Amino acid sequence: MSLISYLTKIHFADDVLETALQAEIGSAGSYRPMLVTDGNLVRSGLVERVLDAVRAPAEVTLFDGFQADATETACRDAARTYSENDCDLLIAFGSGSAIDVAKVTAILISHDGPLASYAAVEGGIARIRHPLPPLIAIPTTAGAGSEVSPTAVLVFEDGRKLGFVSPLLIPKVAICDPTLTLGLSPKLTASSGMDALTHCIETYIALGYNPPADGIALDGLRRGASNIERAVNKGEDLDARREMMAAAMNGALAFQKGLGGTHAMSHALAGSASRDLDHGELNAVLLPHVLDFNAPAAGHRYDALADTIAGDRKSSLPLLMSRLAERLNMPASLSALGVASKSLKSAAIGAEQDHTNSTNPRRASANEYLQMLRAAM
Repeated sequence: MSLISYLTKIHFADDVLETALQAEIGSAGSYRPMLVTDGNLVRSGLVERVLDAVRAPAEVTLFDGFQADATETACRDAARTYSENDCDLLIAFGSGSAIDVAKVTAILISHDGPLASYAAVEGGIARIRHPLPPLIAIPTTAGAGSEVSPTAVLVFEDGRKLGFVSPLLIPKVAICDPTLTLGLSPKLTASSGMDALTHCIETYIALGYNPPADGIALDGLRRGASNIERAVNKGEDLDARREMMAAAMNGALAFQKGLGGTHAMSHALAGSASRDLDHGELNAVLLPHVLDFNAPAAGHRYDALADTIAGDRKSSLPLLMSRLAERLNMPASLSALGVASKSLKSAAIGAEQDHTNSTNPRRASANEYLQMLRAAM
């Protein structure tokens, strides 16, 4: 993509949640915000920090009607809750899925017609228009970067996983407080971190001319690659957590330039599989195969990436990423994730149609995606 647009107001500091949220709710003049979060965070008690930060006269409506991926059902339920309570502000608190639910909820509140018509592959980018409800995004993981991105990914009731893309979906405010990630498990830290690193790598080699995005991607990759193992192995290391949150933010700020084949296949597999699949783990498995495929078109950019990761421009980039995933004890194949061979053909077709395929440096056909998927099994 050729559009260069950095619009989010970002609060980034340790323990900034309370003061930043109070200030931003006041600035928005909100009296009836709706908090979008997942049930797991409510049970963990972490949501109490948000609820305690919202002071009278504002009165919060809580929506926690989902637990994993952003789904069409959750978004429709959230939009109905927002309207029934006459809310005037969205606050998303949680993983990228929680923020994506809030983004798509904003579309449903303010737009008519079939929701799928606003998906990127359906020509929906131009259909998303002002005004949308204002959104404050507060991430509790360090991976998706949805708090600063113009995208949302949603699982539809028919099983498709489609992306929504528009500068209007960029949250007005992001509150990035690394202390919110201190309780993440090693597994979630690794998978979300690999998602952030994949964003940085795929953005850097994506089609399009966006020098700021390239610089931000390399900076995010440097921070992420040098801290992900420490964050996984020493989860209470706040310095490592801070750098991983910065890497996630950078990866998403940069990927307005575009992503690539790794995400195309990850989205398609999630939509075609009969079981829940972790997006970061999928990326970790698929990225080396996509890098091999893209080498004829983008190999001249691999030296800078390898130097950023390992300080050696001549290191094999696919091998560096495979070995990193291995050190993080991540699954090494799609079969280890529970992907069935029978789902590969439909996933390959979905990957070719996914909006991220259009910015992959070597645009792949369904047959070429099928070959990569089979190699990753």
